[in-house]
Amino acid sequence: MLSLKARPLTEDAFATFGDVIDRRIAKSFTINGGRTQRYHDLARVETLGEGARALVSLFVSQPVPVPLDVDFLERHPKGSQAFIPLHGERFLIVVAPPGETIDPNNVQAFVTDGRQGVNYRAGTWHAVQSVLDREGEFLVIDRGGPGHNCDEYPLKVRVTLD
Repeated sequence: MLSLKARPLTEDAFATFGDVIDRRIAKSFTINGGRTQRYHDLARVETLGEGARALVSLFVSQPVPVPLDVDFLERHPKGSQAFIPLHGERFLIVVAPPGETIDPNNVQAFVTDGRQGVNYRAGTWHAVQSVLDREGEFLVIDRGGPGHNCDEYPLKVRVTLD
């Protein structure tokens, strides 16, 4: 079993796998007559293939125990997948670069601070939603449309926190 210690999520550390969605590190501008600050273009939404479209969903996830034991990673080869916590939920992230197989030496784990979301690039291997502390509600933006868009790869990983 691969053992990982989740480290704090940062834009640089996560760049290989996708985007960190966090208004504290984003550029913004004022709209709506000065009443709204728009944090613009926070993630690259990818919808690949004919008939693809962006989906906007809500996920409600139950908390996981730590250490977290993961039995597989999944990927979505035809589109990105963004997870944005709606109520300050922290969550664990386990990722590996895109490819047909996973090299255990390239698997990484992160923990969010509750104000960060992530956007996994198309084909990035990742664990399923793993919210900490309490039930979590997430805005999810991913790909809809025809074609197979979820692969699983068996891999035993144990993730701990500091």
